[in-house]
Amino acid sequence: MAETMEDYKDELEASFRKVSEGDIISGTVIGVSEEEVTLDLKYYAQGVIKVGDLSNDPNFQVMEEVHPGDVIEATVVRVDDGEGNIQLSKKEANDILAWDKLKACLEEGTELSVKVAGIVPSGVVAYVEGIRGFIPASQLALSYVEATEEWLGKEVKVRVITVDESKKKLVLSAKVILKEQQQEEQNRKIGMLAPGTIMEGTVESLMPYGAFVDLGDGISGLVHISQISQRRIGKPSEVLSVGQSVKVKVLNTNDNKVSLSMKALEEEMVDVDRPRAVEEYVSHENASTSLGDLLSKIKL
Repeated sequence: MAETMEDYKDELEASFRKVSEGDIISGTVIGVSEEEVTLDLKYYAQGVIKVGDLSNDPNFQVMEEVHPGDVIEATVVRVDDGEGNIQLSKKEANDILAWDKLKACLEEGTELSVKVAGIVPSGVVAYVEGIRGFIPASQLALSYVEATEEWLGKEVKVRVITVDESKKKLVLSAKVILKEQQQEEQNRKIGMLAPGTIMEGTVESLMPYGAFVDLGDGISGLVHISQISQRRIGKPSEVLSVGQSVKVKVLNTNDNKVSLSMKALEEEMVDVDRPRAVEEYVSHENASTSLGDLLSKIKL
């Protein structure tokens, strides 16, 4: 079969391509060793990145984290390293590209998986795109973490919450993801509550507009002041107190908020206790007596 110019497209592009120091280029990993990573740059020369130029993470393990087929962006340090290869640095490229990626992660709310690499006062350190990130102790879990040492080496799902390239500041949070998961689980539980269900709960707080009742399993509902009692009250504390056990009826779960009523139960009790109306006695006998009947019974 006759060869065409299309068959030599890659070679032709490589022949016209010019690589200069400072350029950021992309290559595919074709070799990994403890000392360096080799890249196919679709060029006459291969790219080489020394392990020390791969990441700022002191715990970086090249054999575990880089694999043949990975695509890496790196900065050209030297066009010829003395052995016919192009010397590259991923760390230098990161200083330019990583912050843009991190800003995109912040805007898009991207969920990232990171490994806790170090313990510092009031938190821990993890690396994203080779950039050192800080996870405050208040953002590691749903509640403040005192023993941060126990988190060393753990994989954590996080989101970027602060990116400041000028100050080289990157702040991450696992708490925001955990709170979302907690809310989703609570919404699922609330969705299972059927309107009309009668439940027992404990008054957990009183507000001018009503009372919040703890129904257990992490779910609370509001009894609006108009639903507390059949009689008109000025404030919930007139009939309720914090810690009091109450029976309530689920009115609705609109917008994942539980609306409750005590008044509805009172009304149902009144309906049950109300005596039936006395039936009027009606005789089937003729109640009227004619004058003739009376005269016929008189003996003269």
